[in-house]
Amino acid sequence: MPELPEVEVVRRGLERWVSGRVVAHAEVLHPRAIRRHLPGAEEFSTRLKGRTVGAAERRGKYLWLPLDGPDAILAHLGMSGQLLVVEPDTAPEKHLRVRIGFTDGGPELRFVDQRTFGHVLVTAMTRAGGRVVPEPIAHIAADPFEGHFDDEAFARRLRARQTEVKRALLDQSLISGVGNIYADEALWRAGLHGTRPTGTLTKPKIDELLGAARAVMSAALAEGGTSFDSLYVNVNGESGYFDRSLAVYGRRDEPCPRCGAPIVRESFMNRSSYSCPRCQPRPRRAAA
Repeated sequence: MPELPEVEVVRRGLERWVSGRVVAHAEVLHPRAIRRHLPGAEEFSTRLKGRTVGAAERRGKYLWLPLDGPDAILAHLGMSGQLLVVEPDTAPEKHLRVRIGFTDGGPELRFVDQRTFGHVLVTAMTRAGGRVVPEPIAHIAADPFEGHFDDEAFARRLRARQTEVKRALLDQSLISGVGNIYADEALWRAGLHGTRPTGTLTKPKIDELLGAARAVMSAALAEGGTSFDSLYVNVNGESGYFDRSLAVYGRRDEPCPRCGAPIVRESFMNRSSYSCPRCQPRPRRAAA
């Protein structure tokens, strides 16, 4: 599933190609793509016609296009969703779900989703977490790149969770945007095993972990995000290439870039965790 860097790459593309344009028409080709837009496909299309689109915004793994008025188009890419900017006369993609055309006759916006786990909807806005966001994501915490993200509050809340540190990093009500890939990479950089109890972490170690998360996601963003297959692409259909720079994720039995020990894979919440057994030793019951 795309994480913060991948969604930010898409947001930047939308900001460049869609901002300031007026919607001429919106067509829903698969009802599941707008399943969370409860009024249905006809209302979705009618509500968008004639609206001016503002600059794309993002919080964590969600992005939205503000509209002239008190609402926005909210999108979540799910596991295979793509927001593409495509010339109107281009043949429809195999898994095209929603298409939005503009009055200037230029490139249209298409939502393509092979597995249909993603979705788009038009929704009202509200103030939450220090900024105005779409109502359905008001419960999502600020991400570590938002200007008002409070490092001190994050440290206090992390320690109070009384859980394993990787589980805490994936808790979108604590910190948004971090998923399985960048959690593993940040933990490796900070020398922490994912099962380390949050209550045993010192403030300096939490600061180090948060800095590691910001650093690895910034590096991924600079390389267009991480693409393991053709499902994650930017608005022009291009893949990212940060997968070449990953230290541990997906590198089972390969040497750790820091110490050379073989990377290990462990089961975690119906997915996988990757770590270095030497740089990130599994904690004992009473962690130091």
